[in-house]
Amino acid sequence: MLKLKVILFLVFPFFINAQNEKISAEKLKQDLTIFKEIREKANSGVYKYRTKKQIDSIYSWAFSQIIQPKSLLDFYKVILKITDFEGSLHNDTTLPDDFQEKISSGNVFFPYPVKLIKNRLILNFENFQIPLGSQIHSINGIKSAEILKSFYKYYTTDGYNLSGKSIGIGSSFGKYFEMEYGSQKKFSVEYSLPNKPQKIKKTIDAVSDKIRKENFKKRQSIPIDSLQYGKIKDKYSFKIISPNTALFTINTFAIGRNAKDKKHLAYKKYLDSCFQSLSGNSQIKNLIVDVRNNGGGTDPNDILTFSYLTQKPYRENSLAYVNFQEIPFPEYLVYEETEPQKQLEERKDFEDELKEEFTKLENGKYFQDEKFNELLQPNKNSFKGQIYLLISPRIASAGSLFGSLVAGNTNAITIGEETMGGYFGHNGHTPIEYELPNTRIKTQFSIVNLDQDVPKKPNQIFGRGIIPDHEVQQTYEDFMQNKDTQFEYTLKLIDQK
Repeated sequence: MLKLKVILFLVFPFFINAQNEKISAEKLKQDLTIFKEIREKANSGVYKYRTKKQIDSIYSWAFSQIIQPKSLLDFYKVILKITDFEGSLHNDTTLPDDFQEKISSGNVFFPYPVKLIKNRLILNFENFQIPLGSQIHSINGIKSAEILKSFYKYYTTDGYNLSGKSIGIGSSFGKYFEMEYGSQKKFSVEYSLPNKPQKIKKTIDAVSDKIRKENFKKRQSIPIDSLQYGKIKDKYSFKIISPNTALFTINTFAIGRNAKDKKHLAYKKYLDSCFQSLSGNSQIKNLIVDVRNNGGGTDPNDILTFSYLTQKPYRENSLAYVNFQEIPFPEYLVYEETEPQKQLEERKDFEDELKEEFTKLENGKYFQDEKFNELLQPNKNSFKGQIYLLISPRIASAGSLFGSLVAGNTNAITIGEETMGGYFGHNGHTPIEYELPNTRIKTQFSIVNLDQDVPKKPNQIFGRGIIPDHEVQQTYEDFMQNKDTQFEYTLKLIDQK
């Protein structure tokens, strides 16, 4: 339980507009107070990126928003602002289950998928109304920059990172628009044609959620980004792509539940076979490690993989701590078990594991015992040549921990875009969930605050993801032709050397 690194696939619900029943300000304030107290007591990451003054300030703002009764959805948006402001990609706040099941009916959604290309909102679907590749400047009179900013709260990232929010916007643009601006029957779209400065206006009809989903599955970019949004079948692969270069792709670290799982053991065997062959092939001087689709997974897959890339001893993290050994506010805790007695056993097991791993109390924090963070050694078959690490905004959790270790502790040249997962650390490993009593809004967060075992580097900024040595974004032209800009750039870089 304690070593689980949650993979981030945030899915935000969409709703029936008839759901306008107001909740009294008194009940909302009570829930907001409980929400604040829970996070201050249980969430070790509350002040990771924000000062107490900043956190107090956003709560002051939140309380000022509930002077009058509010709908559940409007209150939810207030809560989302707070969870996003904290800065953890493992923060996940959702509406009540029965409310989420009430899917908006009728044709109320923006019909087409979009893609952010160098901060431009580009239509990502071939259709007869607005040409593929057109840049959207406004929808229903709302400028695209304002729309995008209003969507940030729906998809959390580590620290101050913004690049990762493009993942949520790319997959859920129509849902976010409906949630933020209400159901629409038509959309007045101001756009410009590819490579043309003139702006054109066209009104298009809204569609059902079914059609919206079907259109997303037929988006232009699917050959490049299918693994960022769908189920990952090929979790890892290895191949020699030229006489002097090999490619190792790891799309997820969700490979078995733990070190004893058969899937993990099979992966371990596969890794050793691949790197043993590399070790015996003196011609292979370059290794491309592609983790651009890696949203996380479970231990020890990330740490095991790193052992084949490093030349020196390492740890998973430089420190880790939690705020408690006994779960605070248990009356609001969400359990996996349904029977009261089994819930007590579940809670006791959880607390016993915390007491075993986080033993040392200092300044109100319980720090990890060193036996859970041992000094690890490089694998005897670790790669000795030049590493090229491909990164993207999709990389999160265990994926970003692995990427940070590679970027910080090897000779790797990093290529691509900033990751949504932090370089210096994150809150992870162990999720916990609470339910607010009046609104039944659920809030989940990970309780282990950890600093990754990485050095300070001139191009790495606190509160940001892994910053690449070579920032390479897909160009508009490559988007239209579905070319892999970053991979082709890497091959050219290798040829130049």
